[in-house]
Amino acid sequence: MIPRPFRIDVRIAFFLMMIAVFFSFTVQAAPSFTRSEETTVPLRVTTGNEQGYTIKVLALRTDAGLMIDLESFSRALRLSSRQESGILLMEETDAAPGSSCQVKSDNNFALLVPKDSQRMKRVVQLQSAPVLMDGKLFLPVLNACRLFTLWLDKDVVYDYSSGIMSAWLWGTRLGDSVGYVGVVRPGETVAALQEAQIPAEPGTVIKGVNVENRANGAIITFTASGKGVRTELRKPDESGRAYLSFQNASCNIDALTKLFSGGLVKSITPVRPSDGTLQFALGLDNRGYSIKTVDFQRDEKNNRYQVYVMSEADVEGIRQKEKEQQIAKVINSDIEKWKLNTIVLDAGHGGHDPGAIGGRGTREKDVALNIVRDLGNLIAQKWPDVRVIYTRKDDRFIPLHERGRIANRSGGKLFVSIHCNANRKNHIKGSEVYILGPHKSKDALEVAMFENSVITKEADYKQRYKGFSTEYLIMSSMAQSAFAKQSADLALEVQDRIDRPNSTNGKGVRQAGFMVLWTPSMPSILVEAGYLSNSEEEKILRDRQEQTKIAYGIFQGLERYRKDYENARIAAAEQ
Repeated sequence: MIPRPFRIDVRIAFFLMMIAVFFSFTVQAAPSFTRSEETTVPLRVTTGNEQGYTIKVLALRTDAGLMIDLESFSRALRLSSRQESGILLMEETDAAPGSSCQVKSDNNFALLVPKDSQRMKRVVQLQSAPVLMDGKLFLPVLNACRLFTLWLDKDVVYDYSSGIMSAWLWGTRLGDSVGYVGVVRPGETVAALQEAQIPAEPGTVIKGVNVENRANGAIITFTASGKGVRTELRKPDESGRAYLSFQNASCNIDALTKLFSGGLVKSITPVRPSDGTLQFALGLDNRGYSIKTVDFQRDEKNNRYQVYVMSEADVEGIRQKEKEQQIAKVINSDIEKWKLNTIVLDAGHGGHDPGAIGGRGTREKDVALNIVRDLGNLIAQKWPDVRVIYTRKDDRFIPLHERGRIANRSGGKLFVSIHCNANRKNHIKGSEVYILGPHKSKDALEVAMFENSVITKEADYKQRYKGFSTEYLIMSSMAQSAFAKQSADLALEVQDRIDRPNSTNGKGVRQAGFMVLWTPSMPSILVEAGYLSNSEEEKILRDRQEQTKIAYGIFQGLERYRKDYENARIAAAEQ
C-alpha cells in the first residue's frame, strides 16, 4: 500500500502537471473551415417549476458544422464572463459559493475552479479546442453543451432535429460531493467528455438508467429494449469504480452519462472498450460509505438489469439529510412560484369602443395600444426571462371581465392596464395611477365611471354585471387585500416616473372601482397616461416619441418594484 503522505504528494504533483498542460498542451487540433456564416441558435432555459425563458445565442454555420460563441452562451445562461488574449473566464454569479471555468483558444483543456477553497479544482479535456475568430471563442455545438454540462453539473443539450439547445438549471448542484469527477488522469479515457453516440447494433439497446438511494445502499436500474444479452459485473476497485458490461448492446452516451450527489452512487459513465462491449463505469463513494457487497440481477419480465449495492451507513444521518433536501426543495419551489416572471399588459378599450377622444381626434384606444406595445418591447429586451401577455395586440374589443381572466389563465404576476383620461374641465392635465378600491374623491369616481361605461358595449352586460355595486366593490377590494400593498407600491413607483411638470390634478396614488381590476388575482394598477381633453396634453399623447417615453417611465417603475419585490422575496426565504 502507498503511504498516505506519498499519495497526497502524488495528487499535488499531478494537479500541477495538469495546470501546466492547460496552458501549453493541445491534444487535438481545432476544427478548421474555409467558410462561415453568422447565425443564432435558440436556447431554451428551464429554471424550475415550469418556469424559464428562451434566448438566442450567437453562432457560426461552417462547413465543419455549427460553432457556438462561448461568451454569448455564458451570457444566455446568466453567467458573467470576460475575455482577453484568447482566454475566456466565465463565472457563476447566482450559485453559492459557485465556481469559474477558463478556456483558451487552441487548447483542449478547460480549468474548473471552485470558489470554495475546500473543493478540488478540475481539469476537463475537450474533444476539440476552441477556435478564436474576430475576438470570439467558438466550439462545436455538442462540445459547447458538454462543457457547460460538466462545469455546471446541469443538463445542457442540443437537438439536431429542432435546432434548439436546452438547459435545465433546476435543482441542487449535482456534482458538489464528487471530488474527482472531471479530473483527467494520465492515460485515462474520460467517456463523459465524449459526444459521439455509440452506433446501434443488433441486440439490446440500453434506453435509460435510474438510481434509487436506500438507507442501506442503492439500486441502479438499467432499462432496455431488444433481446437479452450476456452481462458481466466487475466488483469495485480501490477507487470505488465498478463495471457492468453488456455484449452486443448499444446506447446513447450523452443521454446516459450521469453525475449525482448526496448518495452512494457518484456517477454512471458508458464507455466502449477495445473489445467492442458496452461498459458502464459505476462510480461509488467508498469514502463516505463502507461498501459491503455489489450484486447483479436481470429482471427478464420487465427487461431490466439491476445492480444492488449494499453498504453500512449512518441511517439516521442519511434520513436527516433526505429531510433537509426535501425541505430545501419545497422552499425552492415556493421561491419559483412567486418569481416575477409574467406581466400582463392591458391596452384599454379597442375595436368599436374608441374610449376618450381629444379635440384633434386622438383616440384613447390607439394611444393605449401604442404605449402597451412599447412597454412590452422594453420588457422583452431588458428582461428576457419575463413573459409578456397582452390582453390585446391590435384594434379589437375585449370585454372587461375577459381581460382579468386572460391575466389569471396565463399565471400573471402583475397586471398593468393603460388608459387616457378626459374631463369636462379642459384645463386639467397630468397622469394618474389607480388601484382597486372604493373611491375617495368625486374625481376618482368620475374616472372610474367613464372607464366602466365600456360594459354597455358588451351584448350581455346587464346580466353579466348585475351584481356590481358599492357593496360588491368593497368585497372585491377585501379579496384583493393580499395584493393591496404590492399594488400600492407598484403604483407609487410608476407614478413617480411618469408624472409631468405643471400637473394640475394632484400627486399620489388613487383608488377607485375599476371593473378591469376586479378579476386579476395579482397586484394590479391602472395608468391614466394623461388628459386628451387638454389640448396641450393631447399633443403630447398623440406623439409617438412621447408615447415611447411614457412606456419607458412605466418600465422604470416596474424595474424599481421588481428589484424591491425580489429582494424581499429572497430575504423572506432565507429566514
